[in-house]
Amino acid sequence: MDLQQNELDRLLFFEHASNTAQAQYANNPLDADNLTRWGGALLELSQFQSFPESKKITQEAISKLEEALTVNPKKHDALWCLGNAYTSQAFLIPDQEEAKAYFDKAAEYFQQAVDEDPTNELYQKSLEMAAKAPELHVEIHKHGFGQQQQATGPSTSSGTKTQKKKKSSDLKYDIFGWVILAVSIVAWVGFAKTNTPPPPPLAR
Repeated sequence: MDLQQNELDRLLFFEHASNTAQAQYANNPLDADNLTRWGGALLELSQFQSFPESKKITQEAISKLEEALTVNPKKHDALWCLGNAYTSQAFLIPDQEEAKAYFDKAAEYFQQAVDEDPTNELYQKSLEMAAKAPELHVEIHKHGFGQQQQATGPSTSSGTKTQKKKKSSDLKYDIFGWVILAVSIVAWVGFAKTNTPPPPPLAR
């Protein structure tokens, strides 16, 4: 995948963030802040991967965020990140019924995040968007998003097929846009509060 400079910067930043969180986890496995940052970093990294790898990394993110909530069940940023992780997972599942179970879980976590921090506009917006997510899922998979993401063979025809692939890739970023962008803001702020070196400057 060709990454633009700012995407490459983000990829490197979140790889570093994930490794740092993993090292800190070895010293203190009960640090809910660190577990939340780790889950957020993994969720970010999942968007740079192929379809199967993306599902796997999203599942790892869910595992870390759930671990953070066993330490602190009222940690609103972990609740909110978990809602995003389940939303991401749902979009990767072609089956509507199976995906709906994930969307429902996501909505529950968004609601809990809002309950813990009612003035947070980002949490409120995510809860609103969660209601629209299943409808968007139907639209996306109607256009073969899942199948195209799972296709691993090289493209044999040119022109239309390449354009279709590009459209599918653009669509993937549109879907994850509202999920991932918000997570990255929270994760970057979270890491800024730790001893992690600042991220590389984004290319303009």
